[in-house]
Amino acid sequence: MYLAHNDLVELFSDFRGIKEADHFYMTVTDDANEMQTRGLFIPLNENSGELLEAIANGAIAAIWDKKKQLPKYTPNHFPIFFTDNPIEAVRELLQFYIEKMDGEKAEKMNMTNFVFLNKKLLKENKQTYDIAVMLEKISKINLKDDFERRG
Repeated sequence: MYLAHNDLVELFSDFRGIKEADHFYMTVTDDANEMQTRGLFIPLNENSGELLEAIANGAIAAIWDKKKQLPKYTPNHFPIFFTDNPIEAVRELLQFYIEKMDGEKAEKMNMTNFVFLNKKLLKENKQTYDIAVMLEKISKINLKDDFERRG
């Protein structure tokens, strides 16, 4: 089950660009240089790269920090979901996706591929790259609160 455009609209009410209910995101990444087939790009820091590079590598939408200016070359139809805190947005997105996947019983299922190359996140996550574990680590690092997940 892929992450869908409507899922992001549910999470991020402040957005611009086309409103395509049938858009599905096969890849979510913070690295513009990563090949991202039907990708959702989330620049987490200055090392994430440029939106133009992400688009060239397959990004079809982005989650963008409200405090940063959107590049002038951004196509009007390109979906941009605005957030006050990109790290928190990743946490919310992962939590949403885990809940969306909860209970799915299909033996073979298409899933969105989450690829995060932010060194700070990886440094805190030496044991695994499982999204559920990453979600827990991100929550502890950035929110310093208790995070419960179903499962």
